[in-house]
Amino acid sequence: MFSIAVIDGQGGGIGSLIVKRLKEEFGERVDVIALGTNAAATTAMMKSRANKGATGENAIIWNSGRVDMITGPLSITFPNAMLGEVTAAMASAIVHSPAKKLLLPLNQEGIDIAGITREPLPHLIEHLISGIKESTNV
Repeated sequence: MFSIAVIDGQGGGIGSLIVKRLKEEFGERVDVIALGTNAAATTAMMKSRANKGATGENAIIWNSGRVDMITGPLSITFPNAMLGEVTAAMASAIVHSPAKKLLLPLNQEGIDIAGITREPLPHLIEHLISGIKESTNV
């Protein structure tokens, strides 16, 4: 089964929206793994019907190398992002994972990406779902 890790921190609001849309779109054809930098983020994503969930640095490092795809906000690749919740080891594991990465270009860390137009979060999540459909046979 195709496995997608949704990684988020702080309150898990972005991750929970991603999980919700993944489950609406793909149902049980995908295994959604909620990986939170903290328990609140993991809990929020589990409430949105993720198949499994785990919390913390070791869970993110270990699972990053075991999934087919990683998604979440772009800031999960920046050490010390999310008010310091993303450790350098987490960011490195995500970036170096062989999994395909589809990340949301949100400007939470004061980093703008040239060529990206600002869109509301629901639109970005729909782009994410489209990207998953294009990248997989799910």
